[in-house]
Amino acid sequence: MRKTTLEIQKMKADGTSITMITAYDSMSARLAEAAEIPMILVGDSLGMVVQGHEFPIPVTLDHIIYHASIVTRVTKIPLIVGDMPFMTYTISPEQALTNAGRLMQESGVNAVKVEGGETVAPTIARIVQAGIPVMAHIGLQPQSVYQVGGMKAQGRDLDSARQLLHDSDAVQAAGAFAVVVEAVPAALGKMITERLEIPTIGIGAGVHCDGQVQVFHDLLGLFEGFVPRHTRQYVRLSDVIRSTLAQYRQDVESRAFPTDENSFTMKHEVLEALQADHVQDGQRPPETK
Repeated sequence: MRKTTLEIQKMKADGTSITMITAYDSMSARLAEAAEIPMILVGDSLGMVVQGHEFPIPVTLDHIIYHASIVTRVTKIPLIVGDMPFMTYTISPEQALTNAGRLMQESGVNAVKVEGGETVAPTIARIVQAGIPVMAHIGLQPQSVYQVGGMKAQGRDLDSARQLLHDSDAVQAAGAFAVVVEAVPAALGKMITERLEIPTIGIGAGVHCDGQVQVFHDLLGLFEGFVPRHTRQYVRLSDVIRSTLAQYRQDVESRAFPTDENSFTMKHEVLEALQADHVQDGQRPPETK
């Protein structure tokens, strides 16, 4: 049975740290579930690590629905959260509700995530009122990367830090069941976590958040564009994969692969009949051992 938002909230109350990771396909989703990770985010980070864009702006709702449908199909236990992409929830609360409903119905996710604080709080409230769980996202908001001038830490000066505290209060009051806090000073992440009743899921927000979220490709060293400061590469799978593919190419070129172990056989009488056919057709029969 799938985790629920209430179970995730209870983890905070119990003092159990919450693990969340992104997944975009059957392989990553199955591996995350096998590792007993309680929450999976089908994030618009797929724009960078899957589609090859510099930022997540080009990701569409159809893209998220497609990838989220795969993740929900192959898992049974983790809570699945689907990202609301750029411009799918900012025109009006009604537009946001329509798109959130579509994401829920067509992909099977258990909650949606929206970026923004005080300004998006009325939208969060409207979606929650319709019965759709919402995870908020404050701090660095990748969908606003052009406005803030890049993937930069937020809340490092007094005014912006105060605003983030207001943002955290606003999204909780609007009914968000949890909030992602991205790229803020660890001390500020701690303050936000202590003042909120809902779980904080940090990404570059320090160890005191109630949980952490990371991008699948970053943790495994699969994305080579850059290594974010907030990431720990537990392995460099890109090196392993690259050398494996090179070895495969070399084996094909040298005819070391495939071998008899990788090939299929046929009955001797069938082979003899085929050889006879070749002779009748004027073809040279294949050599046999």
